[in-house]
Amino acid sequence: MIQSLGWLVFTVGIYWASKQLYRFFPKVYLTPLLVAPVVVILSMSISGATFDQYDEGAGWLTKLVEPATIALAITLYRHMDILKKNAWAIAVSVTAGAVLAIVTSAALAIGFGLDPSVMESLAPRSATTPIAISISGSMGGVPTITAVATLITGLIGLMAGPLIVKWCSIKSPVARGILFGTSAHSAGISKALEYDMVTGSVASIAMMVTAFVTLLAAPWLVGVLSSLA
Repeated sequence: MIQSLGWLVFTVGIYWASKQLYRFFPKVYLTPLLVAPVVVILSMSISGATFDQYDEGAGWLTKLVEPATIALAITLYRHMDILKKNAWAIAVSVTAGAVLAIVTSAALAIGFGLDPSVMESLAPRSATTPIAISISGSMGGVPTITAVATLITGLIGLMAGPLIVKWCSIKSPVARGILFGTSAHSAGISKALEYDMVTGSVASIAMMVTAFVTLLAAPWLVGVLSSLA
């Protein structure tokens, strides 16, 4: 029990330290969402700790994701006028992005000759983790693969997003929010909020719409692509 609580304290401490480091050196590769998991995983590997030992103490941190997501409603309410004004642009753009993510994931899996269960695991990777795992399980996928794919998707979006914003000179907070929320789910929201609150609000909506579209479209699109393969 003491060891498990130690992992809880260690995780919170590493996250806090990485945030302080990122505050002084705001580099993409030093973001807490990348540094903290890497340090924790390496520490577990070196110490020989099992996931069950870690989860016994630090598992409740995962449960905080739900109330944290609900708390985003405050930000959405404050910028409701902007969201209403750009509702169609957000809906069309996010839907297109979510569908494209499903199709490319499934198509690449088929192209590389991967097992159908792997394809079903990768298809919902752009939805937020709990929903992606649920969709994957309903289609016959492997939840563990889905969780890893979703994490990698978020990290790639987190690192590539700012570069795309810079290279393409994206000034619109709505466009930035759609980019981060559709491509990097909750990790994208964290990055979007670093720009401004409007970008964060749009990213929150984009994440929710992406999850909804993925929930509806993934099983059908995967079925269609599988039959064509």
